[in-house]
Amino acid sequence: MVDSALVRRRLVAQGLATRPFSSPHDAVAAFGAMQGQDLPGVMASIALRLSEPGGRFGLDDVVAAFDDGSVVRGYPMRGTVFAVAAEDVRWMTELCAGPAVKAQVRRRAQLELDDEQIARAQEILLTQCTASPRGLSRGDLFAHWEAAGLAPAGGRGYHMLSYLIATGVAVYGPWNGSDNNVVSAQAWLPAGSSLGERFNGNETAAIAELLRRYLTSHGPATLRDFAWWTKLPITKIRRAFATIADEFVGDDSDEGRYWRQTLDDEVDAAGDAADGLFLLPGFDEIVLGYPDRLALLAEAHHPRLVPGNNGVFQRGIMHAGTIVGTWRRGGRPGRRALDVVGFDTLPADVAHDAERLHAQFPYLGA
Repeated sequence: MVDSALVRRRLVAQGLATRPFSSPHDAVAAFGAMQGQDLPGVMASIALRLSEPGGRFGLDDVVAAFDDGSVVRGYPMRGTVFAVAAEDVRWMTELCAGPAVKAQVRRRAQLELDDEQIARAQEILLTQCTASPRGLSRGDLFAHWEAAGLAPAGGRGYHMLSYLIATGVAVYGPWNGSDNNVVSAQAWLPAGSSLGERFNGNETAAIAELLRRYLTSHGPATLRDFAWWTKLPITKIRRAFATIADEFVGDDSDEGRYWRQTLDDEVDAAGDAADGLFLLPGFDEIVLGYPDRLALLAEAHHPRLVPGNNGVFQRGIMHAGTIVGTWRRGGRPGRRALDVVGFDTLPADVAHDAERLHAQFPYLGA
C-alpha cells in the first residue's frame, strides 16, 4: 500500500530531499553501497545527493571520484554491481559475496568453463593491469581473453570478469570515457581494507557496521529489509543489531522499522522539500534499496515502473512521496527533450517543474 509519509522520511534519510553530502565518496560511504549496474544511473544517483554539485550538476565530481580511486564499482553482494567507497569494497565483498560466488561456480559447467580457464583469465587480467596501471576497458580485456582462446562470447567473459571481481582480484575503477576500466584490486584499493584488517576477523562487528550504514541511509527499514539487501542470514543480523540498537529509534518488535535518531527532526526541517518533485534514475536506492516497492506507488502502476517484472526499471517521477509516472530523455544530441508518461493526469505545475529538473539532471552523455 502506498505510504507517502514513509517515503518522505526515506527521501530525507537517503539525501535526495536534502543533498547533505560534500563529496561522492562521502555519499557512497554513507550508504555502504549504491546499486550500480546502470552506470549512468548510479553516477546520477550520487550527483543528486551532493550539497554543492560542480560541473554538469555534479557529474564531473562523480567522474573525478572514480578517476582518483576514492569510489569504485564491484560485486559485494547479491551478484549485483554496486558503487562502493574504495576502502570498503574488499571487506564488504568478503563479508557478503560468498553465496553469489558459489552460485557462479555451480553455473560454470553450463558455460563450458573450468578452474584452469579461470586461472588463465586471472593471469591475463593481472598481466595487462600491470602493463597499464589505470587498467583497461572491458572490451580490451575480452579481446586479450579471446586471443588466448578463452572465448568470452556467450556470457563467458561476463562470468569470468564478475567472478574475478567478486573474489577480490579486480574492481571497476577509473572512467575511460564510456565505462569504468578494469583494474587490479591489489594495486587500486587502499591497504588494510580486508575483513581481517578492518575488523580483526570479527564478522559480527562487520555486519553491525554495514547494518548501521543501511539503517542510517535507508531507514525507516527492517532487519529483514537489510537481510534481503545483503543476503546475510537473519540470525547473524539480529546478533549484530543488538550491538548497535541504542543508536536507532523505532519499533523494537522483530519486524519493526528502525531509523537514525535525528531523522524525524530532519524531516521537519526539510519541510516542503520532502514533498517535492524528483526525477529518479532508473536504479536509484530509493526504489531498489528495499524488497517491497509498493510503498512508492499503487500496485496497479508497478508494471509500468518495472515492465514484465524482469529487473529492468524505468526512471520514475516522484511527487509528494509517490511515484506518479515515468520519464525518459528523448531527441538527439543538442536537441534533447523530456518525455513524461504520467500514470494519471499530471498537474500543470508538476509538468513545469519536471522540465526544470530535466534541464539540471546530471545525465551522462550528450
